[in-house]
Amino acid sequence: MAVDDSCPVCRTADIVCGKWTLLLIRDLAAGNSRFCELERSLAGISPRTLSLRLRALEEEDIVERQTYAEVPPRVEYALTDKGLALLPIIDSMRSYGEHWLAAGCAAEAEGAALGEPVAAVS
Repeated sequence: MAVDDSCPVCRTADIVCGKWTLLLIRDLAAGNSRFCELERSLAGISPRTLSLRLRALEEEDIVERQTYAEVPPRVEYALTDKGLALLPIIDSMRSYGEHWLAAGCAAEAEGAALGEPVAAVS
């Protein structure tokens, strides 16, 4: 996909719309995390994909990697200020999902339980 470098929405979407990226940022919002913790919290992500996403976010200065000189070595990931600035987007997505998607799912489930037809969404 070609990115329109003059459009801030296109440039932001190019960074955050990769699969797992927003969920990774969401999980790092809670604080520093180790690779294995992120892997556990993102059930279904492969270690290779997680590694690639973290590396891409490091290159964009959204995530920073801190390596501790211990045996065995310990590595933690955290959001930078640029990464923290993405949290309002995730909060807005959460609010949208709670308002528009969760309510719709609950209404559909309730209607189905009562034997009512579910309205088609176009």
